[in-house]
Amino acid sequence: MTIRFKLRLSATPTLLIAFFSAQAEGPLATPINVDACRACHGPAGISLNPAIPNLAGQKPAYLETQLKAFRSKDRKNDFMNVIAAQLNDTNIHDLAAYWSSMSAEPNSEVSGHVPASSAIHSRIQFPRTFPAGYTLYQTEIEEGTMTRRYANAVAADAARAGKKLPDGSLILQVSYKAHKDAAGKDIAGPVQSYAAMESHSDWGKDIPLLLRNENWDYGLFAADGKRHDELNEAQCLACHKPKESDSYVFTIKQLRQAPSS
Repeated sequence: MTIRFKLRLSATPTLLIAFFSAQAEGPLATPINVDACRACHGPAGISLNPAIPNLAGQKPAYLETQLKAFRSKDRKNDFMNVIAAQLNDTNIHDLAAYWSSMSAEPNSEVSGHVPASSAIHSRIQFPRTFPAGYTLYQTEIEEGTMTRRYANAVAADAARAGKKLPDGSLILQVSYKAHKDAAGKDIAGPVQSYAAMESHSDWGKDIPLLLRNENWDYGLFAADGKRHDELNEAQCLACHKPKESDSYVFTIKQLRQAPSS
């Protein structure tokens, strides 16, 4: 050990004791908004998705800087911009400190006794009576795919009345293979997939506040109506979050203008 390093150690004993004490104590107290992070980054900050980074063990200053960049939109990300916009400086500091205190080793004592995933999974059941009772309110064609959007009577009636869409509302988007008939008119071919959003009483209570869309839930379905349970709907929730004033529906204007069937 050099004399210079000895001087540094003797000059900062309090800082060193605090540093090693923090390491020994493990993770800090859980911040109030941490469940929103866990939904995508994993319950211990170790991500199972190769496209989503780990948070555990990252330097706190780095995490603070990135969250503030997302909040200001200096760093662009459709999902993180929405999440960070809801955080104040204290929230950001607490989250950064917490995730920094977590072990970056997935099999450590800190992270080895938590669920493997905190992903948010859909509860929507495919509407077996569809299309009976549904209003077709929009059709789009792009790159060989015809997309039709339907609303059940609860959603359509409220929209036409200029009201907020209530619990019981269901919006269903159907993607078809687009074809041309003999006259060259676009027609719907086989169904390729379905996407749905449904509002149901009490569905929002278990969703982290930063992601919650009141009671709305989101789901994807195969052509045969089987739900894709591997979907983590956290990103759907974040995407629709800014549309709160429109009942979280991107196409609410078209739905309000749809004629009665």
